[in-house]
Amino acid sequence: MNQKTLNQIETQRKGQKLVFTNGVFDILHAGHVQYLQQAKELGHLLVVALNSDESVRGLNKAPGRPINTLEDRMAVIAALRCVDFVLCFTEQTPENLIASLKPDIHVKGGDYSPDQLPETKIVRSYGGEVIILPFLTGRSTTLTLEKLTAQAED
Repeated sequence: MNQKTLNQIETQRKGQKLVFTNGVFDILHAGHVQYLQQAKELGHLLVVALNSDESVRGLNKAPGRPINTLEDRMAVIAALRCVDFVLCFTEQTPENLIASLKPDIHVKGGDYSPDQLPETKIVRSYGGEVIILPFLTGRSTTLTLEKLTAQAED
């Protein structure tokens, strides 16, 4: 977590609704882009926090994940027009980052429910809202990797 970036977020935030989301965002696909665009539409500033490479390895993802380094993943996400700030976190969950930023809205993808997220309790404790956005059917990093593996085996 970069204190300078946190200070920049707080400076820009004044009077604006802050939307926060987090994830690995390893191999960017249309589902990610749609999800981030929808998240941005919920407020004024969109902060995207990425799992560090080490924390990704602790999430029980497929072996060899992440495919792209944190620096590369951050560069790709930062290039999207809808994203205002990109941060990283080293823990398994973004609870500490959320407690520090106190976003108005915390957004997650459709494979979660608010009750499954450890950060929901923190968000709701200060009056924030947790919103679950639907997935774009048939788009996922896992599916992309499966297709690549199948093509390589042919």
